Amino acid sequence: MRYGKYDFHCRFKAPAILPRYKGSTFRGVFGHALKAVVCALKRQQCDTCLLVSQCIYPLVFETHLAVPVPDGVKLSSPPHPFVIRPPETGKAAFEPDDDFDFSLLLFGDVNDHLPYFIYAFHRMGKLGVGKRINGRRGAFTLESVSTDGQTIYSGDDQRIKTGISTPLPRLLLESPPEDPDGTARLKITLKTPLRLKFKNRFAAELPFHVLIRAMLRRMSALMTFYGNGEPPLDYRGLVKRAETVNVAAANLEWFDWKRYSARQDKKMLMGGITGTVTFEGALGTFMPLIEFCEKVHIGKQTAFGLGQIQVDRKE
Repeated sequence: MRYGKYDFHCRFKAPAILPRYKGSTFRGVFGHALKAVVCALKRQQCDTCLLVSQCIYPLVFETHLAVPVPDGVKLSSPPHPFVIRPPETGKAAFEPDDDFDFSLLLFGDVNDHLPYFIYAFHRMGKLGVGKRINGRRGAFTLESVSTDGQTIYSGDDQRIKTGISTPLPRLLLESPPEDPDGTARLKITLKTPLRLKFKNRFAAELPFHVLIRAMLRRMSALMTFYGNGEPPLDYRGLVKRAETVNVAAANLEWFDWKRYSARQDKKMLMGGITGTVTFEGALGTFMPLIEFCEKVHIGKQTAFGLGQIQVDRKE
């Protein structure tokens, strides 16, 4: 699967007030900005638009309309081909000239549309983000965009550089190590809230098999729609083995937050698990899957930046 991680560096031009978790704010304004940039038939709804199969907006935000589900695939709809990793700071009040950074992850051929994403974030800066202060949201400038340490866009000339020497990496599910059953400890840090349902409910606990189920779903969906197809894994067998891995330590809590959905005209609960959890057991078999998901986020609402994990393995 083609995998792009693009780091955006920005600077506020005006005061801004943002929530503690900024993923919803960035995703919402970005959606408006992208539609303004690419939509040819402004008054047409995506589901009845003649251009739905060719337009980048439904591909990104109304993915179920633009990406068909292949025959024989059990998934009801494709995942969004992007993740916005919002600024990690808990800071809420920003002043003019304050810097902030965020990242954009793109999966599959949507990487070819990167210029549209960059221009949409440039436009987003003019629209502003956060709460209104004296009737205006916090405007910012897009200073630069880089990938793998190379600058591909500069706000100085507002041009995208061509001829980047580093090819776009491909994210693969690697083979397990030769001795996959050795006992080890693994610490998972939930860098952004993780929304997982098991037996139709959310809970502030994370058994290893529940984590692996979520990772298998995420990997399978991404590889099916944006990679070379679903890997031929023993899914039931992996879940069965995951049930033997123990929780050695946990410091987890439920973080509640809400977002307003303009499309549905209501506030929506978007809480998730935060904190750390350490697992102990035969973990080697699962490491390729865990390392894959560390790069793509897991759980629900990943497009908002939810479900970002950090892995620290201890033998």
